[in-house]
Amino acid sequence: MNSPVVDINGFCSAKFDRIQEAFVENFREHEELGADFTLIVGGEVVVDMWAGYRDAARQHPWERNTITNVWSATKGVMAACFAILVDRGLISYDDEVRKYWPEFGEAGKSNVTIGMLLAHQAGLSGFTTPATIDDLLSGEVAAQRLAAQAPFWEPGTTAGYHGMTLGILATALFSRIEGRSIKQFVAEELAAGFGLDISIGVGPKDEDRVAEVLPVASLDALKLDPENRAQYAAFTNPYTPASLSNDAAWRAADLPSANGYTNGGALARLYDLLLRPRKDGKVLVRRAAVEQAARCRFDGKDLVKGSHTRWGAGFWLNPGRLYGPNLEAFGHSGWGGSFAFADPVADLAVGYTMNRMSDQFDLDPRRRSLIDAIYACL
Repeated sequence: MNSPVVDINGFCSAKFDRIQEAFVENFREHEELGADFTLIVGGEVVVDMWAGYRDAARQHPWERNTITNVWSATKGVMAACFAILVDRGLISYDDEVRKYWPEFGEAGKSNVTIGMLLAHQAGLSGFTTPATIDDLLSGEVAAQRLAAQAPFWEPGTTAGYHGMTLGILATALFSRIEGRSIKQFVAEELAAGFGLDISIGVGPKDEDRVAEVLPVASLDALKLDPENRAQYAAFTNPYTPASLSNDAAWRAADLPSANGYTNGGALARLYDLLLRPRKDGKVLVRRAAVEQAARCRFDGKDLVKGSHTRWGAGFWLNPGRLYGPNLEAFGHSGWGGSFAFADPVADLAVGYTMNRMSDQFDLDPRRRSLIDAIYACL
């Protein structure tokens, strides 16, 4: 059944009206419930739209300051945080993780570099022994458990998506280097420092503007292989239902691989800051560090996802040209449909978030229609 027509709020420059048409079509034909979309070209906001509802009952409109759980689109925020550390001279992507976290070097992981970890090459895509949701959200306890275990494959020889575990490992490493967790760093450096409406987890003061996530039925579309231990552990140990995003413990956690809360406008502005300074000249991170972060570190079949992918240091590097025609585009998408990326060739940054999840993964028609419309308008 088609979703009812809803009012589109915000603006869309005339040159980009095909994007607005695609945005509207998502509500008419693809059961969009609530969503927002922002496009910045050459440092100028040319599209900034939102529409629909924050809740399944359609009682609360999606507003300009609505935020929602963007799942793995959070990984792009995490990648930006590490690029800032590189820019500040605190780390090199070639540094071995054990330099800052000696225990991590145990059990055949002594050669794992920061770049390898962020490119999903460390072999720690899941827990090797049974784990619960409480274990997943246990922070340092979970990090120490992963640091002690043997990898599923020889690190550096291939890549396998660390869907949840990357956030556990990344914030543990980050805090050992910088002194703050990624959650705290995002709050102080991105949110307070640059006015970006992005947080890892979400506090009580923001609960009334968080969009309810409408989950997909299951992970059946992934066609998991029980013989693929790395894949099975990543997606089933523990199984993390999409409804978890509406849970208080999830919202309180520090898991920068998956529990970011933000909107399309903030994500687009973050990626624009990876391309250029703010208009007042304030710099988040210099381009040289961003270029290192967006350098391809793995190009091949992902052992966990089972599909071809290209990884940078935390960024997804436009495999299959999902982010348009330019392979230089970098960003990250989230389970269910959200996405954000920068394209330095086209000089643009974009962010899209929504609350009705799709089970189509990379084939989500909402994403495809919006991205196709962007490049048709340039």
